[in-house]
Amino acid sequence: MNQQEFETFLRSTRRHLHQYPELSNQEFETTKSIEQWLRDLDITIRETDLKTGVFADIKGEKPGPTVAIRADIDALPIEEQTGLPYASKNKGVMHACGHDFHTAALIGAAYLLKENQSTLNGSVRLLFQPAEELGGGARHVIKDGQLEDVKAIIGLHNKPDLPVGTIGIKEGPLMAAVDRFHIGLYGKGSHAALPQNGNDPIVAAGQLITALQTIVSRNVSPLQSAVVSVTKIAGGSTWNVIPGDVSLEGTVRTFDSTVREEVKKRFYTIVHSIAAAFSQEVELNWFPGPPPLLNHKSVTEVLERAAKKQSLEIIHPEPSTAGEDFSYYLQQIPGSFAFFGTNGNEDWHHPAFTVDESALLKAAYFLYESARELLER
Repeated sequence: MNQQEFETFLRSTRRHLHQYPELSNQEFETTKSIEQWLRDLDITIRETDLKTGVFADIKGEKPGPTVAIRADIDALPIEEQTGLPYASKNKGVMHACGHDFHTAALIGAAYLLKENQSTLNGSVRLLFQPAEELGGGARHVIKDGQLEDVKAIIGLHNKPDLPVGTIGIKEGPLMAAVDRFHIGLYGKGSHAALPQNGNDPIVAAGQLITALQTIVSRNVSPLQSAVVSVTKIAGGSTWNVIPGDVSLEGTVRTFDSTVREEVKKRFYTIVHSIAAAFSQEVELNWFPGPPPLLNHKSVTEVLERAAKKQSLEIIHPEPSTAGEDFSYYLQQIPGSFAFFGTNGNEDWHHPAFTVDESALLKAAYFLYESARELLER
């Protein structure tokens, strides 16, 4: 197909995915669609024990290493508010993070790689990964053996605040480690007019929320960074009763493993100390998520060369405190992850999130050139 037909194909692919989004580990129809697109291209699909996700190999005719390109395929539990003619047909589910863009771009790169298969010095593995939004999909892919023999890996994420034609490439930390917490404070309820007869967990929760903010301001170096956010609090059922318990939830974001451990240590100390000071029983559950995403220098340099070949404007982006389970791959093998400009109107996870589809063709060619550069380095 010519360039115009190719771009039309990419847009059509992305719009189909956008209309039929599926949540993490429920990407059954998405998986079927990807498999069909790859079979239409006569690309070899790999066996997997995972219920969703697609993995495939394009083997060049010349000997060489195996490198991988990854795209995530899951959507979010968000009701779409874009008003697009191809908006989600699955109520309460939306591609509000642009994984449809990533998947379509990788399908495009697969087409280009297959078209030039005879010139490849090695093999390219395609990883259409499920369940990124839950933060654990990458670990399942690794356990499934899909990184076997892979020497390096690349990926990208759309970036709505960057214009089309711009790419953010950076060695070292790009995205944060993600930890989630849940705190239960258990005091003693009483009539609101007789607080002395109980142990008020709401007052304790208020003190706790304030104290937790001192972790970043007083325990993390100003030259480092961390975020501690309490995002949910629940307690009480009416205006004149002090409840017996209060629960709090939230997240911690860090870019350095030492800082991550220190923040967790201080967090536990503060929670238990405040609980004791206010005569509360406490239950603290900590849910570790993906580690920080740390790009490797050698592969990052490859991405820069590929971006220059595509005449993309390279910027060095500020690290994002959002998380990304691509980081699990980078703990196993060298790799790099880039931010790809899509000139969106809203940021990730917003119900009106969109991408500029003119970036699709550029993203497909960037992934293709990056894989070729990796094989030839």
